[in-house]
Amino acid sequence: MSMAQVNDKLIGAGLLAIGSFVFTYYSIWTLVIPFVDEDHPARMLFPPQWFAIAIPVFLLAIGITGIFGFLSFVMLKSGKKAAKKST
Repeated sequence: MSMAQVNDKLIGAGLLAIGSFVFTYYSIWTLVIPFVDEDHPARMLFPPQWFAIAIPVFLLAIGITGIFGFLSFVMLKSGKKAAKKST
């Protein structure tokens, strides 16, 4: 195995571990913590429930804006090339 393959496997394992942690944390935060008493110490490990909705909505809005911004840029650039080619 080459060094690049080992490096790719380490990066992949790291990303998998981070993704698994985030998924587990978010799942516990949204599915378990609402049923835990307000004064339980486990509540201190998680932000308020409002953020469980606000953060994904914010990330989705940023992602959609980025996608449409990229598509607009590509369409404008290809339109300029077509106009330049036709003249």
